[in-house]
Amino acid sequence: MAAFLLGAVLLIVQPQIVPSGPAINSNAETSSQSVQRELLKKTSQKNDFKENIHSNGSCQQLPQTIIIGVRKGGTRALLEMLSLHPDIAAAESEVHFFDWEDHYRNGLQWYINQMPFSYPHQITVEKTPAYFTSPKVPERVYNMNQSMRLLLILRDPSERVLSDYTQVFYNHMQKHKPYPSIEQFLIKNGELNVDYKAINRSLYYIHMQNWLRYFPLDHIHIVDGDKLIKDPFPEIEKVERFLKLSPQINASNFYFNKTKGFYCLRDSGRERCLHESKGRAHPQVDTRLLEKLQEYFHEPNKKFFELVGRTFDWH
Repeated sequence: MAAFLLGAVLLIVQPQIVPSGPAINSNAETSSQSVQRELLKKTSQKNDFKENIHSNGSCQQLPQTIIIGVRKGGTRALLEMLSLHPDIAAAESEVHFFDWEDHYRNGLQWYINQMPFSYPHQITVEKTPAYFTSPKVPERVYNMNQSMRLLLILRDPSERVLSDYTQVFYNHMQKHKPYPSIEQFLIKNGELNVDYKAINRSLYYIHMQNWLRYFPLDHIHIVDGDKLIKDPFPEIEKVERFLKLSPQINASNFYFNKTKGFYCLRDSGRERCLHESKGRAHPQVDTRLLEKLQEYFHEPNKKFFELVGRTFDWH
C-alpha cells in the first residue's frame, strides 16, 4: 500500500516534459488584441506601454499578416492589390523589424509604432521581402505570434535572379555609379557562380525549410508571382480566402495598361499604377548562360515542389 501511495505522489510531482522545438497548434487562434497585450507585457521592461489610439477609434497594432517575400517576387504589387480590400490596413514602407538588428533591439513597441492606424475589424499587414531569406526571422516571428498568417509570393527563380540584378543595376545608374554586367556576376572561373547572392535568394526550398520549422504549411500561402503579373484577379481571390476576408475585390479593379505593359489598379473610379521602377526590362543574357542558370535551378525547384506539395510553371 505504501509503495502504491509513493508511486502516486511521484506521478503528481513529475515535471511536465517541454518539447525541444516549437509546439505548433494550427487550431489555436488567439485574437490579435489579446496577443498584442500579452506580448507587450512580456517585452516591456517598465510596463509603460501606451496604445496609440486615434479619436476615431482606430489604433496601431501588431500585424496579423506579414508578406515575408520574396525579393523581386512582386511583394509591392501584392500589397497594393490587397490594399483594395476595405478590411486591410497596410504599412506603407518595408519595416525590416525582424531582420535588422538595430530595429529589432527597439522592441515591439517600436514595431507597433511603424504600423498604420486600423479599426478592430481590419487586418494589419506589413511586407518586408528580405524576411524570407533571413535565417533568424522565422523564429522571431513565431515568438511574437504563433498563429501569424504569412504570405509568400514567388516567381520563376531564373527570372527572379535577373530582376534582382536589374534593380541593383538601376540603383547604381541613378547614383551615376558604374556597375558590372550580369555576366560578371553569373560566371566565375568559366562556371556558374553559385555564390552570387541573387542565386542564393532563388533557392526557395532552403529558406522554406527554415519557415516550416516554426509554422505549419497551412499558415503560409504561396502566391504565384508569374500568374499575378499575367492575370492578377484569380491570385488575389485566393489571398482573400486564405485571410478569411469577405470577397470584396473583383475583376473590375484591374485593367491592363498597354503603355506600362502590366496591370494597374482601379479603386472607386481612381486609377493608379505601380512606381516606374517596377516592370523594368531585364538585361539581355546569352541564351546558353540562361539555359545554364535554368538547369541549375531544376533540382532545387523539384525539392521545393515536393516540400510544399505544389508545382509551378517554372523553367
